[in-house]
Amino acid sequence: MDKRIVSPGIAPEDQKEMSLRPESLHDYVGQTGNIDQLRIFIEAAKLRNASLDHVLLYGPPGLGKTTLAGIIANEMGVNFKVTSGPAIERPGDLAAILSGLRPGDILFIDEIHRLNRVVEEVLYPALEDYALDIMIGKGPSARSVRLELAPFTLIGATTRAGDLSSPLRDRFGIILRLELYSPEELERILYRSAKVLEVDLRKEAASEIAKRSRGTPRVVNRLLRRVSDYALVTNEGVIDSGLAEHALEQLEIDPLGLDQTDIKLLRIMAEMFDGGPVGIETLAASSGEERGTIEDVYEPYLLQIGFLKRTARGRVLLPKAYAHLGLPAPMSQGVFDFCEEEDEDL
Repeated sequence: MDKRIVSPGIAPEDQKEMSLRPESLHDYVGQTGNIDQLRIFIEAAKLRNASLDHVLLYGPPGLGKTTLAGIIANEMGVNFKVTSGPAIERPGDLAAILSGLRPGDILFIDEIHRLNRVVEEVLYPALEDYALDIMIGKGPSARSVRLELAPFTLIGATTRAGDLSSPLRDRFGIILRLELYSPEELERILYRSAKVLEVDLRKEAASEIAKRSRGTPRVVNRLLRRVSDYALVTNEGVIDSGLAEHALEQLEIDPLGLDQTDIKLLRIMAEMFDGGPVGIETLAASSGEERGTIEDVYEPYLLQIGFLKRTARGRVLLPKAYAHLGLPAPMSQGVFDFCEEEDEDL
C-alpha cells in the first residue's frame, strides 16, 4: 500500500475526508466545464421525470470522482449505493445489487475497469433495457430468465479509461474527464476545509500548501491536516507561511510537490538510462514500483509539469526535470527532437 503523503490514493486517515466533501454542485470547487454540463443534464432529467443517463467519470485518482457521484445523487434526490469493480465477482452479486435499486436510484461502481468480463456482459442489458438475463440450471436443462429492473443510473469511475471495453464505454450517455486542479482552485478548497476543521489558515500558507499538492484535492486536504498538526504543537494552532514551509520541508515535499519517490524515479531515468526513452516495465523493475502505480499515481503530475514525455518507445526525461534535479541536460538535443517525432506518430 502506498503510504506517501502526496499519494492521491486513499489512506486510512482519509476517512476523515468525508466531513470535508461538498454535498452540492454549488459547493463543488473546480471542474467548471463538467459541473456546468451536469447542471443541465440533471435539470433536464428532473423535467422529464426520468432517471439520469449513465455517467462515466475518469481521470487521475484523488480528483473527486466519488464526491461528484454523491453530489449527483443529492441533486437528483435519490438513493446512492456504492460498490467497486473487484467486489462484484459473479453475475449473482450484480443481480442482488441491481434488484435492490428503486426507480431513479444511483449505483456507483468505482474502478469499473476491473469488472469481471462475465459480469460486464450481464450488465449490458441492465444498462440498455433495465433487465437482467440470468441463466438458471446447467447443461441441456439450462434456461434464461429475464429479470425486470427499476430504471436506475450507473455512475462508473476509473483512472484507466483505456482499459474499458468499447461495448461498456458506449453505454454511458455522459462521459466526463476530471482534470488536475490549479493552485487557485486548491486554495479555495483549503479555505473551505480549514473552516470545517476550525483551523486558522493564513493566505500565504494556503498558497504554499496548494503549490505542493500536485493538483489533487485529496492531497491538499491531507497536507492541511499534517501541517495543522505542526501548527498545533509549535505555533498555537496558527498556520502561517513560515510554519507551512517548515512543516512541508519536514515532510520532504519540495516546492513543486515532489517527494523522495518522485525524485528517485527521475534520477533513475537520468542516471541509469541517460534520460530515456525507457520502457514502463523496465522503469517499474528498476524502481521497485508497480507499473500501474507509476502510470496512475506518478506520471499524471510529472507529465503535467513538463518533466516527462511519453513516446512510442518509452518515457523520456525533459530539460525541466534535469534543471530541477540540478543535473546537466544531455548536450545533444536529439533525444528531445526524437521525442517530438514520436509524439506525432502516437
